[in-house]
Amino acid sequence: MKALAHILEHKIIAIIRGANPEDVLAISRALKDGGVSILEITLNSPKALSTIEKVADEFGDEVLVGAGTVLDAESARAALLSGAKFILSPTVNRQTIEMTKRYGAVSIPGALTPTEILTAYEHGADIIKVFPANAVGVSYIKDIHGPLPHIPLMPTGGVDLTNIGGYFRAGAVAAGLGSSLVNAKHQVTESYLNDLTEKAAAFVAEVNKSLS
Repeated sequence: MKALAHILEHKIIAIIRGANPEDVLAISRALKDGGVSILEITLNSPKALSTIEKVADEFGDEVLVGAGTVLDAESARAALLSGAKFILSPTVNRQTIEMTKRYGAVSIPGALTPTEILTAYEHGADIIKVFPANAVGVSYIKDIHGPLPHIPLMPTGGVDLTNIGGYFRAGAVAAGLGSSLVNAKHQVTESYLNDLTEKAAAFVAEVNKSLS
C-alpha cells in the first residue's frame, strides 16, 4: 500500500486541528518545505472535508493527507471520498477500521492498553496510535513491544522535540505531532510560516538522528 509505505518512510504526521480553512494550504506548504509531508486534518476542524479535498488537489502525491478524530464509519467514508488516504481515530471502532480498509486506505485507530492495541490490530488496523502517549511515556512503547513486537505503534499526544527521538529508539514506527508543531491558534503570518518550516525541519532531523 503506497500510503502506508509513505507513512513508514517519512514517519511524522502533522496534526492540523482547528485551523482557519483559508490558512491550511499555506500551513501545508510550510510543513512540506520543512520535510513533513504527511498531514492529518481533524474532522472537528472548520470545513474539514473540503479542506482535505483542497490539500489533496493542490499537492497530489507530494503530500499525503488524511483525516483525524474520525469517530464512526460514516465519517470515515466521507473523508475518504474527499481524498483522505488514511484515517486516524482517538479510539477503537471496528466499523471505522472496516470501512477504511474497504476503501483501500490506511487505518490508524487510537488505543492505550495492551488489550485495546491487540484488538485494533486484529480487526485490521495498519498502525496503532498509542494515545494519549504523554500519559504513559516513552518506556511504554518499549514495554508494549515486549509481548506485541509485531504491532506497529505510533505515539500521539505530548510528543515534542525533547522526546520524539526516545519514542523512535523505543520502537515507534511513526509519531503524531499536534500543537508542538502546528499551533492553529497562532496568527498565520509570513514569520509564523517560516518558523513552522524550521520547526518541521528540526523534528525531521531529530527523528533521523534517533534512527541513525
